[in-house]
Amino acid sequence: MLVDSHCHLNYDGLVDRQQEVLAAARARGVSAMLNISTRESEWDDVVATAERESDVWASIGIHPHEADAHPEVDTAKLVAAAERARVIGIGESGLDYYYDHSDRDQQRRGFRAHVAASRETGLPLIIHTREAEVDTFQILQEEMGKGAFPALIHCFTASADFAEKVLNLGLYISISGIVTFKNAKELKDVAAKVPDDRLLVETDSPFLAPVPHRGKPCEPAFVADTAAYVAELRSVSIEQLGESTTENFYTLFSKAVR
Repeated sequence: MLVDSHCHLNYDGLVDRQQEVLAAARARGVSAMLNISTRESEWDDVVATAERESDVWASIGIHPHEADAHPEVDTAKLVAAAERARVIGIGESGLDYYYDHSDRDQQRRGFRAHVAASRETGLPLIIHTREAEVDTFQILQEEMGKGAFPALIHCFTASADFAEKVLNLGLYISISGIVTFKNAKELKDVAAKVPDDRLLVETDSPFLAPVPHRGKPCEPAFVADTAAYVAELRSVSIEQLGESTTENFYTLFSKAVR
């Protein structure tokens, strides 16, 4: 039993064959999938997929790439949209200084609005961070000081030092197929050492297909390949890793039901 804690079922490459993609995931033991939104125009479709499929859940959020295009999406708007029954998370939100598709100040404002929505709703914050460790941690630390909120770093690619810091704040860490890439040495080390009760796995479909699927559109079924790789890094069975990461998903995303 596995959970894909982060996928984009409504993106090109998956949405046009969504039933086939879902069937393939189920055939490989994927018992639940969290369908992530990145812009307001996606919210209705992302939630509708979750309302149609009993093993799919949804999030509400604005990706940092989209921050400039959504200045009006504030905490109140996020909270209102998250009231729908199948919405179990806030995000993905965060900071991306690698591409800088949006103004950094606007990214930071949007990130804090999502933090406040997470705190108000009790739904976990799904965090994207790339080349922005210092500001991401500073905001998380400051906001935790105002009141705790549940959160995870999705598709973790940051440093081991950052991993330790966010774990100390109480966050979870989710590992994607990047861990299977040859040059991902530090990520492999992090994936081996995250505490058993703080680890999740994901695909970030349709991106980042793990070995042996490189070059193909990623899909939720491939979380089984990532999980098997992480299990080997941690010297546990795939069954043990599946059980623990599934349990962690339902502990963190407590609005979801099995």
